[in-house]
Amino acid sequence: MSPEVGQSPDEVFDVVDAQDRVIGREFRAEIHRRHLRHRAIHIFWLRPDGQLCLQRRSFAKDHCPGLLSSSCAGHVDAGETYVSAATRELAEELGVQVAPTALAEIDYAPCHVELGHEFVRSYLLRRPPEALRLAPFEVDAVRWRYPAEVVAWMDAQPEEFAPPLRHLLARAGVRRALGLP
Repeated sequence: MSPEVGQSPDEVFDVVDAQDRVIGREFRAEIHRRHLRHRAIHIFWLRPDGQLCLQRRSFAKDHCPGLLSSSCAGHVDAGETYVSAATRELAEELGVQVAPTALAEIDYAPCHVELGHEFVRSYLLRRPPEALRLAPFEVDAVRWRYPAEVVAWMDAQPEEFAPPLRHLLARAGVRRALGLP
């Protein structure tokens, strides 16, 4: 993948049915073109002072370029588990290495159009901030904000936020994990 392209057309994902059971495999572009159900992860990284890491997606991405998203998000590759995808995506996007046990699953969202026809498992990472190695074809920048500030910002300027983040921040499990009412 070149730095100018935010995704590879050669990626292969599992296609899943309405119960999130694998029924086949297909290339990324075809999955998105045909709106096939597939899997993704989102990670919400809270540092000890309670601030949440937001990611501004690369402007090279084909979906939601330049919009704010969760700390880390990505597709589950064919044959991969959700938590393996989460640890891989953290390393790829932010240069952060974690063991699967460092991630606490906080929500499992059913497939939805606002999620890009994805089933999404969300994870919480509690960890101090560290030097990041941002993948420029994935991430433009990161911002740290308190979750309540994020919600107020999102209410005032929803167009700045990726639809999957808006959808996930409305879910009880994610809100509870982030200390939101």
